Amino acid sequence: MKICVGLSGGVDSSVAALLLKRQGYDVFAMFMQNWHDADATLHGDCEWEEDRFVAEMVARKIGIPFYFTDLSKEYRKRVVDYMFDEYSKGRTPNPDVLCNREIKFDAFLHAAEKLGADMVATGHYCRKEVLRDFKGNELVGADGKPVYRIIAGADPNKDQSYFLCQLTQEQLGKAMFPIGDLLKPEVRRLAREADLPSADKKDSQGICFVGKVDLPTFLQQKLSAKEGDIVEVYDAYFTANEQYNYMKKTISGLLPGGRESDILASIENLTDAELFKLSLPVRYSIDFETETYRSGKHHIKKTRYKENPFGKIIGRHCGAQFYTIGQRKGLNVGGHKDSLFVIATDIDRNIIYVGEGQAHKGLLRSCLRIDPEEIHWIRPDMAMSIGEIRRYRVRIRYRQPLQNAALIMRENGLFILFDDPQRGITSGQFAVWYDDNDEMLGSGVI
Repeated sequence: MKICVGLSGGVDSSVAALLLKRQGYDVFAMFMQNWHDADATLHGDCEWEEDRFVAEMVARKIGIPFYFTDLSKEYRKRVVDYMFDEYSKGRTPNPDVLCNREIKFDAFLHAAEKLGADMVATGHYCRKEVLRDFKGNELVGADGKPVYRIIAGADPNKDQSYFLCQLTQEQLGKAMFPIGDLLKPEVRRLAREADLPSADKKDSQGICFVGKVDLPTFLQQKLSAKEGDIVEVYDAYFTANEQYNYMKKTISGLLPGGRESDILASIENLTDAELFKLSLPVRYSIDFETETYRSGKHHIKKTRYKENPFGKIIGRHCGAQFYTIGQRKGLNVGGHKDSLFVIATDIDRNIIYVGEGQAHKGLLRSCLRIDPEEIHWIRPDMAMSIGEIRRYRVRIRYRQPLQNAALIMRENGLFILFDDPQRGITSGQFAVWYDDNDEMLGSGVI
């Protein structure tokens, strides 16, 4: 079997190639360039050139052929342009998930197949298995082909299954993850023992294949900066807000505190319209009136905003599309005991709404919805039917501890109802669900 390893110049893909070579496979390496614009990175240099140099040295050290492919056009069209479009709508996409679905296991896979590859291997910390029955017999799907499972990586601190949440069975059939059973320290040890040039190379950070960037600067390549107000929202706003009070009242009657059967019965009784309303975030609209006053010994006439019990304008920003829910850095507003967090953005009015403290009411939600066309089952045989409710463990961002939740399938979408309110649920991000055996079953765009 001929295997192409996506060699990035990092230690993980290097050890993946090393292990496959030792296992006797016909292995070759290929480095992909997906980005050209050095002006977008914080360093302003061509990091990919250094990565390619290290990758080529690794391939030479292991003793495998090395190839190069330029996928920058596909990456810009299928990942970066999508990012710009989503941010312009006030949504926050995940480029790493898209890169795996659209580039590594699609465009890169096709390039590898042209060189004779049967499979593509990467340095992801996750595990792939074939579905088997209790006797160990391999099971097949409706198409007569093997059914593949994605299991979380053995290293809980490095599990990267989240980033593969949009892969299909066809893509999984061509994928290999050689280091999924290893811990990161073991990977470093193997690299050092083999004297690989990448053994002590730091893990990459930032946007996949772009590097570490200042996001507003990066986005301003296509999205114009425009000053707007930063509005702090006070608790009094929620006391008077109909949507917040609806969520609070509904959730209090559903979530754990009674028997599991009673909870499920209560959820089943919710109509599609009630669930839809429950999944909506609080919308903010605070009007500020001005008043004139005289200041100083010369009684100069000035204008100021009247005090408002619901909130206050506390600063200015460079464009609402450059901020995301839960963001703390980059607001540049002082004078508060606790940190300020973005709780909402209004792209049309160019307003950022913020709240003080991690437990601010505007940061917490218990329910989200995934549009029917955005629901993706890694295991199509596990797809839920309309009206079905299941208990799974869910995460809404990489590295977040798995959260207990009920998944509710309805005509108007898949609803995820968490046992505990979640901080910073963000539209455009991916919600991913796992069973109790760490198998990732599906995902969807929030």
